[in-house]
Amino acid sequence: MSGYYFSILQGSLISAAVALTSLAIAVALGLLTAAARLSKNRTSVYLATAYATVMRGIPELVLMLLVFYGGTMGLNQLLRMLGSSTSVDINPFFAGVLTLGVIYGAYMSETFRGAILAIPAGQAEAAQAFGMSRRQIFFRIILPQMVRYALPGFSNNWLVLIKATALVSLIGLHDMTYLAKQASAATRQPFVFLLFTGLLFLVFTSLSLWGLRKLNDKYSLGTRQVVLL
Repeated sequence: MSGYYFSILQGSLISAAVALTSLAIAVALGLLTAAARLSKNRTSVYLATAYATVMRGIPELVLMLLVFYGGTMGLNQLLRMLGSSTSVDINPFFAGVLTLGVIYGAYMSETFRGAILAIPAGQAEAAQAFGMSRRQIFFRIILPQMVRYALPGFSNNWLVLIKATALVSLIGLHDMTYLAKQASAATRQPFVFLLFTGLLFLVFTSLSLWGLRKLNDKYSLGTRQVVLL
């Protein structure tokens, strides 16, 4: 029995890797999409809006299956058209990370866009009047406030993303959910191993909430001082 618990713990490292890698992709896509939607270029606005709308409307599992199975079929068909006899398979880790990153990038874009819009435009204009460059305005004025405004929505998206990593078990990635199902089938004790997996997810989310609370305290320090005065 202890061997099954140990294997699930090892699988939790894969789950964490999927979550963190997906988060990096989601944040990058979210920032780019938010910037595109706030730009004055109509084409960028339309493309970014279409991406956010479509990705938020497709379930994670459906897109993941499309990427994993459909992507493999599409690549092999393309190789045959090019005259190659080589067969390729999409890696489950890559398919899972790409799917979650792209979908949650759409959610993150709304979070970042709302945070930027919450910052009074007069602050950037005043900084520009004082001779600050665009880079200085972004890093000294926009970014600190954007982080503070975005943290509540970011926290919710991150917690949902962590739990969504369980879906990668359905495409064969040996994460902790997949290994828990294997242990359940082998021992016929599904409740024990699935409960253990649920507790591991709870540990991940609890640690995340603790870290995000510390981050929120850091970026809200000045605001709290003003309120107390």
